[in-house]
This record gives sequence, structure tokens and C-alpha cells, in this order.
Amino acid sequence: MGFLDILLGRTKPAPPDLDQLFGLPSAAVTLQAAAGFTPTGRGAVCFATVEGAAFEQAHREVQALLDADAGRTGPPVELSRDAYGYSWLVSRRAPDQLSELVTDLHAVNSTLEANGFGPQLLCSLAGFHDDAGRRLALVYLYKRAAFYPFAPLPGRAQRRDNALEIQVRSVLADDLRMEDDLSRWFPVWGAPGL
Repeated sequence: MGFLDILLGRTKPAPPDLDQLFGLPSAAVTLQAAAGFTPTGRGAVCFATVEGAAFEQAHREVQALLDADAGRTGPPVELSRDAYGYSWLVSRRAPDQLSELVTDLHAVNSTLEANGFGPQLLCSLAGFHDDAGRRLALVYLYKRAAFYPFAPLPGRAQRRDNALEIQVRSVLADDLRMEDDLSRWFPVWGAPGL
């Protein structure tokens, strides 16, 4: 970062740190104790849609890597596209297998990164819910190396529970590196892992 960047208030983005994902299991314990949210067993990695043989090869590598896990039922990861044109690699596990889900998300991110798709990686998320049926995602921003909570309100309108998101940020501040800039807490409407 140069002198001009400092004068203009520009900051150097944090380098991606995929190992931050491994903080999710301990954060889940805190989240359950403080707010009553438990893992759903679903998670996903979002990236800008990529076409071509190189991506197909990376997708096969992810499938083969995760296929080796004998404790899984169904396909290791499923590829889907959302209404906004982004691609998602979705992993499903039993709700009590959050550590394994995090390992899946890390493997997907690492494989895509190793195959040259790092610039297309956007975020990863793990889904949670409570007894009242509220949904919550802990979203890891790849390019910011930080997490934020996303809590959509039930119903057809795209509204979010901002009070819950702020509460979760406070609860998890000691467990995860949280994104301080609230304008970067992008909604992930219709995310398949949520």
C-alpha cells in the first residue's frame, strides 16, 4: 500500500484465509448457547459462474475428493445456479456434522483456488436455524477474509432481521473474524445452502 493510498483512505484488502472457516464449529457452540441456533447441515460456496473444460475438471476433482468420505449420503456436492446468475457448490451433511461440512467447504474453496478460480470465489456459508423456524447463515466473504450473519425474514418479501444479525455479530465477535463494514453484509437471497 502506497502513500497515496493512505492519503486517499484506500485500504489493502485482507488476503483470503480459508482456515478461518475452521472457526465455525466452535462458533456454533457459542451461537447455540447464546441464541438457540443449531446447524442445518447445509453449506455452500458461491462463485461467479464459470464455463469451460478447466472448470469441469476442477468440479470433477472436488467430487472425487469428497466422494472418498464414506459417511456421506447422496452426492458430495451439487452445482446449482441462482436467479442472479451466480453458481453454488452445495454440500449437505447431518446437522451434527458441522466439522465435516466445514471441511467440505474448505476443500471446495481450496480446489477452485488451486485451479486458478480464486478471483471468481465470492463467499461460503453455513446454515443454521432455531426452534422458532428462523433461518440464519454465517457467510464468509472470500475477498475480505471475514464473516457476517445473514438472517432472512420468513415470507415472500426480501426482508432481513437486522436486529438478529447485529446480535449474532456481537455474540460471535470473540469466535470469528467479523466484517466491520455493514455495507458489505450482502444479502444472499435464495442461497441454496441456507
